[in-house]
Amino acid sequence: MGSMCAASVRCYAAALKAGALLIDLDERHLPLRHSHHRYRIDGPNGVQTLTVPLVGSTNNMMTPLRDVLISEHGDWRRLHWGALFSAYGRSPYFDYVADDLSRVIHGSQRYLHEFNRQLHEVIVDFMDLPLVTRYPTSTEIKTEGETFDLRGRIAMKKADTLSIGNVPYYQMWTTKSGFCPDLSILDLMMNMGREGIFTLMEMAERFLTQDSV
Repeated sequence: MGSMCAASVRCYAAALKAGALLIDLDERHLPLRHSHHRYRIDGPNGVQTLTVPLVGSTNNMMTPLRDVLISEHGDWRRLHWGALFSAYGRSPYFDYVADDLSRVIHGSQRYLHEFNRQLHEVIVDFMDLPLVTRYPTSTEIKTEGETFDLRGRIAMKKADTLSIGNVPYYQMWTTKSGFCPDLSILDLMMNMGREGIFTLMEMAERFLTQDSV
């Protein structure tokens, strides 16, 4: 898969099924998969999409992911943290992960893949997920043998095409808006903490696909 920004619960369930993540930093055509720099959270005003601004137009992003630069336009780091605090500041596990998450959000990363990697590391470490993450080249990926390619399956603008069932879990705002599937893994982490792995495992068990995993 390509480098994704706080990827969806469904994406992490698929990764857990495979047991490993291969991140292709040579991937191009970024606009086809907006989840590279966008993630969804649920808060008091409903589902919100947070976007990491990029240098250059995403309408013609032929630059490989390893070279995609973050723009500091619009004070987005402060806005992201404010949105996360508003959505999850009173969630069961926010205080336990807030410092580590804040360091990433308010970091000085220049490249998108650095920001995504640091978020991923906080998530995997805090939730204690048994995932091995590697960053092989596109050529090396071709020699990996059987893999399940998530590229093109998760686009953010429309529902993903993963053959995986949703498993409802506790969400702070359920009574207001009902259960919201396909949110960022941050939602599961804030609401369920390390117990969230059982939600991912149950989803992984339901993962039916004709592709190799």
